[in-house]
Amino acid sequence: MESNQTAVTIPALQQMKRDGKKIVGVVAWDYQIAKIVDRAGVDIVSVGDTVGINLWGHPNPFEITMEEMLVVCKAVRRGVKRAMVSADFPYGPLQEGTDAAVRAAIRMVKEAGVDMIKLDGAADFPETVTALARAGIPVFAQFGITPQTALQYGIPYSAANKPGAIVTEAMTARLIEEAKRLESAGASLLDFTNSGPIAGAAVAAAVKIPVIGGFGGGPWLDGRMRMAHAAIGYAESNIDSDVESYANVAKITLDAITAYAGDVRAARQIKGAVPVVKPAA
Repeated sequence: MESNQTAVTIPALQQMKRDGKKIVGVVAWDYQIAKIVDRAGVDIVSVGDTVGINLWGHPNPFEITMEEMLVVCKAVRRGVKRAMVSADFPYGPLQEGTDAAVRAAIRMVKEAGVDMIKLDGAADFPETVTALARAGIPVFAQFGITPQTALQYGIPYSAANKPGAIVTEAMTARLIEEAKRLESAGASLLDFTNSGPIAGAAVAAAVKIPVIGGFGGGPWLDGRMRMAHAAIGYAESNIDSDVESYANVAKITLDAITAYAGDVRAARQIKGAVPVVKPAA
Protein backbone atom coordinates (compact mmCIF):
# COMPACT_ATOMS: atom_id res chain seq x y z
CA MET A 1 0.00 0.00 0.00
CA GLU A 2 1.34 3.41 -0.94
CA SER A 3 2.24 5.70 1.97
CA ASN A 4 -0.24 8.50 2.71
CA GLN A 5 2.03 10.21 5.24
CA THR A 6 2.86 13.88 4.87
CA ALA A 7 6.12 14.95 3.30
CA VAL A 8 9.21 14.80 5.51
CA THR A 9 10.78 18.12 6.51
CA ILE A 10 13.96 19.23 8.29
CA PRO A 11 12.02 20.20 11.44
CA ALA A 12 10.33 16.78 11.37
CA LEU A 13 13.71 15.01 11.22
CA GLN A 14 15.06 17.12 14.05
CA GLN A 15 11.95 16.36 16.11
CA MET A 16 12.54 12.64 15.49
CA LYS A 17 15.91 12.99 17.22
CA ARG A 18 14.30 14.69 20.20
CA ASP A 19 11.66 11.97 20.36
CA GLY A 20 14.23 9.18 20.09
CA LYS A 21 12.84 7.94 16.77
CA LYS A 22 15.37 6.54 14.30
CA ILE A 23 15.73 8.15 10.88
CA VAL A 24 15.83 5.85 7.84
CA GLY A 25 17.91 6.89 4.85
CA VAL A 26 18.71 5.13 1.60
CA VAL A 27 20.92 5.96 -1.36
CA ALA A 28 19.14 5.68 -4.72
CA TRP A 29 20.09 6.56 -8.27
CA ASP A 30 17.07 5.85 -10.47
CA TYR A 31 13.35 6.52 -10.80
CA GLN A 32 12.02 3.02 -10.10
CA ILE A 33 14.13 2.42 -6.97
CA ALA A 34 13.20 5.93 -5.78
CA LYS A 35 9.50 5.12 -6.14
CA ILE A 36 9.89 1.84 -4.27
CA VAL A 37 11.87 3.20 -1.31
CA ASP A 38 9.54 6.18 -1.00
CA ARG A 39 6.58 3.81 -0.92
CA ALA A 40 8.38 1.87 1.84
CA GLY A 41 8.27 5.04 3.95
CA VAL A 42 11.95 5.94 4.27
CA ASP A 43 12.71 9.45 5.53
CA ILE A 44 15.66 10.47 3.32
CA VAL A 45 16.59 9.45 -0.22
CA SER A 46 20.20 10.43 -0.89
CA VAL A 47 21.51 10.68 -4.44
CA GLY A 48 25.13 9.69 -3.90
CA ASP A 49 28.07 10.44 -6.16
CA THR A 50 28.72 6.70 -5.85
CA VAL A 51 26.38 6.41 -8.83
CA GLY A 52 29.51 6.80 -10.95
CA ILE A 53 30.95 3.59 -9.52
CA ASN A 54 27.88 1.46 -8.96
CA LEU A 55 25.68 2.35 -11.91
CA TRP A 56 28.16 3.47 -14.58
CA GLY A 57 31.30 1.50 -13.72
CA HIS A 58 33.73 4.35 -13.04
CA PRO A 59 36.79 3.38 -10.96
CA ASN A 60 36.14 6.14 -8.39
CA PRO A 61 33.49 8.77 -7.54
CA PHE A 62 35.63 11.71 -8.65
CA GLU A 63 34.87 11.29 -12.35
CA ILE A 64 31.17 12.10 -12.16
CA THR A 65 30.24 15.59 -13.37
CA MET A 66 27.65 18.11 -12.24
CA GLU A 67 25.65 17.51 -15.42
CA GLU A 68 25.56 13.77 -14.73
CA MET A 69 24.51 14.33 -11.12
CA LEU A 70 21.70 16.60 -12.27
CA VAL A 71 20.35 13.89 -14.59
CA VAL A 72 20.31 11.35 -11.75
CA CYS A 73 18.82 13.79 -9.25
CA LYS A 74 15.99 14.65 -11.62
CA ALA A 75 15.12 10.97 -12.05
CA VAL A 76 15.08 10.33 -8.31
CA ARG A 77 13.10 13.50 -7.64
CA ARG A 78 10.38 12.34 -10.03
CA GLY A 79 10.05 9.11 -8.08
CA VAL A 80 9.98 10.56 -4.57
CA LYS A 81 6.85 12.21 -3.18
CA ARG A 82 7.25 11.92 0.61
CA ALA A 83 10.91 11.54 1.64
CA MET A 84 13.47 14.34 1.60
CA VAL A 85 15.81 14.15 -1.39
CA SER A 86 19.47 14.87 -0.63
CA ALA A 87 22.14 15.23 -3.30
CA ASP A 88 25.90 14.83 -3.09
CA PHE A 89 28.09 17.41 -4.71
CA PRO A 90 30.32 15.93 -7.38
CA TYR A 91 33.99 16.52 -6.64
CA GLY A 92 34.88 20.11 -7.50
CA PRO A 93 32.36 22.80 -6.45
CA LEU A 94 33.11 22.54 -2.73
CA GLN A 95 36.86 22.56 -3.31
CA GLU A 96 36.62 25.52 -5.70
CA GLY A 97 35.32 27.85 -3.01
CA THR A 98 32.14 29.08 -1.37
CA ASP A 99 30.81 31.01 -4.38
CA ALA A 100 31.19 27.99 -6.67
CA ALA A 101 29.52 25.76 -4.09
CA VAL A 102 26.54 28.08 -3.69
CA ARG A 103 26.09 28.30 -7.46
CA ALA A 104 26.22 24.50 -7.76
CA ALA A 105 23.75 24.03 -4.91
CA ILE A 106 21.31 26.49 -6.47
CA ARG A 107 21.45 24.51 -9.72
CA MET A 108 20.67 21.29 -7.87
CA VAL A 109 17.71 22.87 -6.11
CA LYS A 110 16.30 24.78 -9.11
CA GLU A 111 17.00 22.31 -11.91
CA ALA A 112 16.67 18.97 -10.10
CA GLY A 113 14.36 19.86 -7.20
CA VAL A 114 16.51 18.39 -4.42
CA ASP A 115 15.67 19.32 -0.82
CA MET A 116 19.16 19.46 0.66
CA ILE A 117 22.83 19.20 -0.26
CA LYS A 118 25.27 16.69 1.24
CA LEU A 119 28.84 17.96 1.60
CA ASP A 120 31.67 15.45 2.00
CA GLY A 121 34.47 16.67 4.24
CA ALA A 122 32.23 19.50 5.41
CA ALA A 123 34.23 20.11 8.60
CA ASP A 124 36.94 21.75 6.47
CA PHE A 125 34.42 24.12 4.87
CA PRO A 126 32.23 25.59 7.63
CA GLU A 127 31.97 28.87 5.75
CA THR A 128 30.31 27.04 2.85
CA VAL A 129 27.86 25.36 5.20
CA THR A 130 26.92 28.80 6.52
CA ALA A 131 26.61 30.29 3.05
CA LEU A 132 24.27 27.53 1.89
CA ALA A 133 22.16 27.80 5.04
CA ARG A 134 21.87 31.56 4.51
CA ALA A 135 20.73 30.87 0.95
CA GLY A 136 17.92 28.75 2.37
CA ILE A 137 19.45 25.42 1.31
CA PRO A 138 19.59 22.76 4.06
CA VAL A 139 22.99 21.10 4.47
CA PHE A 140 23.59 17.42 5.23
CA ALA A 141 27.20 17.71 6.45
CA GLN A 142 29.37 14.60 6.08
CA PHE A 143 32.43 14.17 8.28
CA GLY A 144 34.44 11.41 9.99
CA ILE A 145 36.62 8.93 8.12
CA THR A 146 35.84 9.46 4.46
CA PRO A 147 38.07 8.90 1.41
CA GLN A 148 38.75 12.64 1.44
CA THR A 149 39.69 12.85 5.15
CA ALA A 150 41.23 9.44 5.94
CA LEU A 151 44.86 10.52 5.73
CA GLN A 152 44.28 13.22 8.34
CA TYR A 153 43.58 10.43 10.82
CA GLY A 154 46.45 8.19 9.77
CA ILE A 155 44.18 5.73 8.00
CA PRO A 156 44.98 4.45 4.49
CA TYR A 157 42.82 5.98 1.77
CA SER A 158 41.80 2.51 0.58
CA ALA A 159 40.34 1.64 3.99
CA ALA A 160 38.13 4.71 4.24
CA ASN A 161 35.36 3.45 1.97
CA LYS A 162 35.12 -0.01 3.51
CA PRO A 163 33.28 -1.20 6.62
CA GLY A 164 35.60 -1.53 9.57
CA ALA A 165 37.49 1.79 9.38
CA ILE A 166 36.29 2.67 12.86
CA VAL A 167 37.01 5.90 14.72
CA THR A 168 39.06 5.35 17.86
CA GLU A 169 38.52 6.88 21.28
CA ALA A 170 41.53 9.14 20.75
CA MET A 171 39.78 10.80 17.81
CA THR A 172 36.51 11.37 19.64
CA ALA A 173 37.26 14.79 21.15
CA ARG A 174 38.28 16.19 17.78
CA LEU A 175 35.19 14.80 16.08
CA ILE A 176 32.88 16.20 18.75
CA GLU A 177 34.38 19.63 18.09
CA GLU A 178 33.91 19.17 14.34
CA ALA A 179 30.28 18.20 14.87
CA LYS A 180 29.64 21.23 17.06
CA ARG A 181 31.36 23.48 14.54
CA LEU A 182 29.15 22.15 11.74
CA GLU A 183 26.03 22.57 13.86
CA SER A 184 27.03 26.17 14.67
CA ALA A 185 27.74 26.79 10.99
CA GLY A 186 24.13 25.95 10.15
CA ALA A 187 24.11 22.26 9.16
CA SER A 188 20.66 20.66 9.43
CA LEU A 189 21.91 17.06 9.73
CA LEU A 190 25.25 15.30 10.11
CA ASP A 191 26.45 12.23 8.22
CA PHE A 192 29.07 10.63 10.48
CA THR A 193 31.03 8.16 8.35
CA ASN A 194 32.70 5.23 10.14
CA SER A 195 31.64 6.46 13.56
CA GLY A 196 31.88 3.32 15.66
CA PRO A 197 30.02 3.03 18.99
CA ILE A 198 32.37 5.19 21.07
CA ALA A 199 32.66 8.34 18.97
CA GLY A 200 29.23 7.82 17.42
CA ALA A 201 27.37 7.86 20.71
CA ALA A 202 29.44 10.78 22.00
CA VAL A 203 28.86 12.93 18.92
CA ALA A 204 25.13 12.14 18.76
CA ALA A 205 24.79 13.23 22.39
CA ALA A 206 26.86 16.40 21.89
CA VAL A 207 24.72 18.05 19.20
CA LYS A 208 21.01 18.83 18.84
CA ILE A 209 20.77 18.01 15.14
CA PRO A 210 20.37 14.40 13.91
CA VAL A 211 23.53 12.36 13.38
CA ILE A 212 23.14 9.66 10.71
CA GLY A 213 25.69 7.11 9.55
CA GLY A 214 26.47 4.61 6.82
CA PHE A 215 29.68 2.56 7.06
CA GLY A 216 30.61 2.00 10.69
CA GLY A 217 27.26 3.32 11.90
CA GLY A 218 24.88 1.60 14.24
CA PRO A 219 22.04 2.01 16.72
CA TRP A 220 24.12 4.50 18.70
CA LEU A 221 23.36 7.12 16.03
CA ASP A 222 20.06 8.90 15.29
CA GLY A 223 19.60 7.02 12.04
CA ARG A 224 21.21 4.96 9.31
CA MET A 225 21.96 5.40 5.62
CA ARG A 226 22.47 2.50 3.22
CA MET A 227 22.52 2.09 -0.54
CA ALA A 228 19.22 0.62 -1.68
CA HIS A 229 21.14 -1.59 -4.10
CA ALA A 230 23.18 -3.01 -1.19
CA ALA A 231 20.08 -3.61 0.94
CA ILE A 232 18.39 -5.61 -1.82
CA GLY A 233 21.53 -7.41 -3.04
CA TYR A 234 21.41 -5.92 -6.52
CA ALA A 235 25.11 -6.03 -7.47
CA GLU A 236 26.44 -8.84 -9.67
CA SER A 237 28.84 -9.73 -6.86
CA ASN A 238 25.85 -10.68 -4.67
CA ILE A 239 25.18 -13.73 -6.84
CA ASP A 240 28.06 -15.69 -5.32
CA SER A 241 28.32 -13.83 -2.02
CA ASP A 242 27.61 -15.21 1.44
CA VAL A 243 27.16 -11.73 2.93
CA GLU A 244 23.73 -11.43 4.49
CA SER A 245 21.40 -8.82 3.01
CA TYR A 246 17.65 -8.27 3.01
CA ALA A 247 17.29 -9.91 -0.40
CA ASN A 248 19.37 -11.23 -3.29
CA VAL A 249 17.86 -9.47 -6.27
CA ALA A 250 20.96 -10.20 -8.35
CA LYS A 251 20.43 -13.97 -8.01
CA ILE A 252 16.70 -13.61 -8.69
CA THR A 253 17.50 -11.54 -11.77
CA LEU A 254 20.07 -14.06 -13.00
CA ASP A 255 17.57 -16.90 -12.63
CA ALA A 256 14.80 -14.91 -14.34
CA ILE A 257 16.91 -13.88 -17.35
CA THR A 258 18.29 -17.41 -17.67
CA ALA A 259 14.71 -18.76 -17.72
CA TYR A 260 13.67 -16.11 -20.25
CA ALA A 261 16.58 -17.01 -22.52
CA GLY A 262 15.62 -20.68 -22.25
CA ASP A 263 12.04 -19.95 -23.34
CA VAL A 264 13.19 -17.93 -26.34
CA ARG A 265 15.67 -20.59 -27.45
CA ALA A 266 13.09 -23.35 -27.03
CA ALA A 267 10.50 -21.37 -29.03
CA ARG A 268 8.17 -21.14 -26.03
CA GLN A 269 5.93 -18.16 -25.27
CA ILE A 270 7.74 -15.90 -22.85
CA LYS A 271 6.13 -15.08 -19.50
CA GLY A 272 4.48 -11.72 -19.11
CA ALA A 273 4.21 -11.13 -22.86
CA VAL A 274 0.76 -9.85 -23.83
CA PRO A 275 -1.12 -10.49 -25.90
CA VAL A 276 -0.26 -14.12 -26.65
CA VAL A 277 0.10 -14.45 -30.41
CA LYS A 278 -0.26 -17.96 -31.76
CA PRO A 279 1.74 -18.88 -34.87
CA ALA A 280 -0.24 -19.30 -38.06
CA ALA A 281 -1.33 -22.86 -38.86
